Amino acid sequence: MNYRNDIPEIESCDIVVGIPSFNNAATIGYVATTAAGGIKKLGLKGLIANSDGGSTDGTVDAFLSADTFELPKVSIRYKGIPGKGSAVRALFEIAHRAKAKVFIMLDADLRSVQSWWIERMALPILEERTEYVAPMYLRHKYDGTITNNVCYPLTSALYGVKVRQPIGGDFAVGSSLVETYLKKPERVWESNVARFGIDIWMTTIAINESKKPPVQAALGAKVHDVKDPGKQLQGMFVQVVQTLFELMIEYQNRWKSVEKLMDIEVHGEQPTQKVEEIIVDLAGLKEKAKKILGERSKELAEKLSLRREILESVLQNGTLGAREWAETVYDFALVYRKERNESLVVDLLPFYFARVADFVERTRDMDSLVAEKLIEEQLHIFMDMKEVFKRRWFVDT
Repeated sequence: MNYRNDIPEIESCDIVVGIPSFNNAATIGYVATTAAGGIKKLGLKGLIANSDGGSTDGTVDAFLSADTFELPKVSIRYKGIPGKGSAVRALFEIAHRAKAKVFIMLDADLRSVQSWWIERMALPILEERTEYVAPMYLRHKYDGTITNNVCYPLTSALYGVKVRQPIGGDFAVGSSLVETYLKKPERVWESNVARFGIDIWMTTIAINESKKPPVQAALGAKVHDVKDPGKQLQGMFVQVVQTLFELMIEYQNRWKSVEKLMDIEVHGEQPTQKVEEIIVDLAGLKEKAKKILGERSKELAEKLSLRREILESVLQNGTLGAREWAETVYDFALVYRKERNESLVVDLLPFYFARVADFVERTRDMDSLVAEKLIEEQLHIFMDMKEVFKRRWFVDT
């Protein structure tokens, strides 16, 4: 299948801000206008681009009618599997066609984006300090549960580079890295990379294939459409984690020699802001964890080397501690390497629900800054357990 998009004629420019969208009419105009203001403040020649997935709520009209201070804008309907990744690929093509030095991606549902974000994200690339800028947000302790419990600890432990928000949604990419993404084989866009796997795919490639380490941009609070982990994140979890497991296989010869963690540069100072309160249905998470695992525990006990204590913790309490969670993730990764089957990632869901439930229970009376220490402790647990995991991975290869 041909996934190349029909890109209209556009002039060369310094910076392209791309906004992937699907039914974001209420917010996309604000994002476009704010981004244009940021480009103007930098004094750069820019383009605002929208890649839409067939919105039916007037998203494209809202984008095209947004005030972008005379900066040109373009909107296309992307080709390919419906999903964020397919939308982003089209934006890569636009940035490549425009010969842009910097491509910035912003989520269409952002309500907290500020014009200064553009400078924060673009400058490290324009100054040739990096080819990839990831966001560093202030987030509520219950926002980003897939990031906090899978992507951050596992990606950091594997590759030794601490990118706090590897699936944050808002990134800046230099021109050579855009070319790297576009040169990846077509089969990539038939996988979950075409959906919500795109962010972890971009970050992992940047860590492993760019000549300079990523930089993080301090962007303050991220206010967007928050989803309850037990009710709205199941599809995203599977797409992200399967992509992460596939990347583990692809880059195994790189991560096997990584033994230390490296902090990376944070560009800018984090503003003092309050984050929006997030309510999690704790009882619902526990019940879902127990119910789903109750239906699959026998099969999983036979397939994986999970300790009985781990299964009992989830089945009886609906919770799972950090060390048991790290052990579970590594066990699932080992089996996935052999099976390469999405259904196995689906089977990790009850353990994820139980891990989030445990974290919510432990941090109910903590503020988000104190709770962050537990997230860091979990990362070091993943790191401590990596050596044993590595031996099992490469002995069985």
